[in-house]
Amino acid sequence: MKVLGRRLSVPVIVGSAGLVIFMLIAALAPWLAPHGPAEAFLLDRLSPPAWFGGDSSYALGTDHLGRDMLSRLLYGSRIALAVGFAGVLIAAVIGIVLGLVSGYFGGIVDTAIMRLVDTLISIPNVLLYLTVLGVFGPSFGILITVIGLVNWTTFARVVRAEVLSIKRREYVEASHASGQRTHLVLLRHILPNIGGPIIVVATLNLATVVILEASLSFLGLGVQPPTVTWGRMLADGRNYVATAWWLATFPGVFITMLCLSLILVGDWLRDALDPRLSGQ
Repeated sequence: MKVLGRRLSVPVIVGSAGLVIFMLIAALAPWLAPHGPAEAFLLDRLSPPAWFGGDSSYALGTDHLGRDMLSRLLYGSRIALAVGFAGVLIAAVIGIVLGLVSGYFGGIVDTAIMRLVDTLISIPNVLLYLTVLGVFGPSFGILITVIGLVNWTTFARVVRAEVLSIKRREYVEASHASGQRTHLVLLRHILPNIGGPIIVVATLNLATVVILEASLSFLGLGVQPPTVTWGRMLADGRNYVATAWWLATFPGVFITMLCLSLILVGDWLRDALDPRLSGQ
């Protein structure tokens, strides 16, 4: 089977299926979860998974407060994907606009934007996240905004490189000769022709943001309780690794599976949308 001219390999099929499953889980979490994510059953605290000798009411066991692990994992997927998509969307909008302007106009505008990109790249991202979240306080909105404002540099560099190779082509120069305005040339003739690289960068960036959100939540700087996040679940389970391994294992497995699915899909898109590889 071929899609976009590329044969679908087993890893691609697995990655695509995994991504679809996670999106369905996030959308249907309220109906799939057997219990509320914050519903505590103190008498059943630290119950092992049902297939490991635990109560059949808790398929993946319970945590130190008696909350159902499966329900919390299902609800946690909503935050992981919401932060991922929203953060990447903000980063993509900023990066695409600045990349288009930089590559198209060149000169001092290009120099100024690229020096800003170089400055942000030279600063460790973790330091920026910790500083901003420490000043303004951790919250869902602040987290998404910070991710978007820090991660746009990759989009800007990729878009700029593509624009530099496209703006001298005949159809772009013909649109100039016909008297079309600059913003219309950018939107109608340049932007549609660089969609492939943008999609690839966005897909691969999603995996990075998912790990980032989990890391910040693990440190207590992500989305705050009672909202469920996989990173917070990892933090809660680190003190019970020896006695209740499922508390940290299952959130780690879910994070790995989602990121692996995104990476496999992004890698396939990169090959499928690269004209140099279209004949391979």
